Amino acid sequence: LEMPPWRFRSGDLACAMVIAVATATAASVVVAAGAADGEAEFDYRKLSGIIIPGFASTQLRAWSVLDCPYSPFDFNPLDSVWLDSTKLFSAVNCWLKCMLLDPYNQTDHPECKSRPDSGLSAITELDPGYITGPLSSIWKEWVKWCVDFGIEANAIIAVPYDWRLPPSMLEERDLYFHKLKLTFEIALKLRGGPSLVFAHSMGNNVFRYFLEWLKLEIAPKHYIQWLDKHIHAYFAVGAPLLGSTESVRATLSGTTSGLPITEGTARLMFNSFAASLWLLPFSKYCKADNVYWKHFFEGKAHINRQQCDEMEYSSDNSGWPTTLVSIEVPTVRGTDAYPSIMDITEDITSNMECGKPTLLSFSAREVSDGTLFKTMLDYDPQSKALIHQLEKYYQGDPVLNPLTPWERPPIKNVFCIYGIDTKTEVGYYFAPSGKPYPDNWIITDVIYEFERSLLSRSFFFWKA
Repeated sequence: LEMPPWRFRSGDLACAMVIAVATATAASVVVAAGAADGEAEFDYRKLSGIIIPGFASTQLRAWSVLDCPYSPFDFNPLDSVWLDSTKLFSAVNCWLKCMLLDPYNQTDHPECKSRPDSGLSAITELDPGYITGPLSSIWKEWVKWCVDFGIEANAIIAVPYDWRLPPSMLEERDLYFHKLKLTFEIALKLRGGPSLVFAHSMGNNVFRYFLEWLKLEIAPKHYIQWLDKHIHAYFAVGAPLLGSTESVRATLSGTTSGLPITEGTARLMFNSFAASLWLLPFSKYCKADNVYWKHFFEGKAHINRQQCDEMEYSSDNSGWPTTLVSIEVPTVRGTDAYPSIMDITEDITSNMECGKPTLLSFSAREVSDGTLFKTMLDYDPQSKALIHQLEKYYQGDPVLNPLTPWERPPIKNVFCIYGIDTKTEVGYYFAPSGKPYPDNWIITDVIYEFERSLLSRSFFFWKA
């Protein structure tokens, strides 16, 4: 069964039970494979399960002392930041200082820094508590299932990461991919068998990057040997194989994900994380340069340019069901069209009401290659930072441009798991709101894909 690669449900907690079934399936596959090949029956009890969580699915803890005026709550080292709903309610400005990153160099706020928690507790419940715990539960039910079936505590390993950072910064700041490689090797030594990889949503992007990074760390003749020895199966749960449209919504108008903040505040926070662009939609017909250019261009500036085949220009919408972004822009440009937050006391609507707006449309390729943000430079003050992030952390990445189509990883068993019978957002219409950044865009319509049909808020049309 072929599932649309743009299906993506970042908050689908039911995936835990799906993975539980997949684990049992993997065990039977292991045994059956050994018997079919005439080999001795494989002892699946030696397997380990390594969990790579998705975007916003790892607890972040403070590594600073921050006094919060007018609030009974302060931040001290190891205090929960993502997610502590109590401090979010009572000291949102302090909380934001501990969450925000510099949009240009991804460094921490001068007054507060946060780091990812470790272990299974970092990914089971983001905000433990009688009420908040069940609402923020991610992997907890799956871990309980493992315990019920007698799986040993050292057989399940979580590899949390700072989901705000782009891939190269994960390695540069935290040596994340070095640690991940060691995790596989320690699991093999501890358990005596290879691992099953469970990756959810953006965790699949992290695992893909790890596989490409590994090519540059291990001699080519040993690369496949290492994979065969350490990884038996890979379960891609809700993998955004062509990106996620929800990242476009979050980038341009903000997505609160149920948090008690405004969409503008959510957008401000989301756009400070360069990892947010890791989920941008992209074309299925455009590939990047060969990853091994690094060996020939070491130390030189290089951009992973996309190379598109003829299908990109002869077909519609870059392999997606519809145009990804349609946006009305005012005739007036520059700061007159979108004043900064410092100009909030001035009249922010008079100039925008003059002139008929123009409707611009962008495909997935034009989103991922930066055309959308470059076009919006005259209309949106945040576009400059987004272009910088895109060029530095993705097009200029030293391992690969992550905003390009996947190839099947060279792993023995690969399982792709998706939800079905759910409307999936595949396109948006935006228009000016008449407010300053970060509230300067509103969504006027959403296009959904459901059972090969395209639906919207305002009308229905069919795609054969």
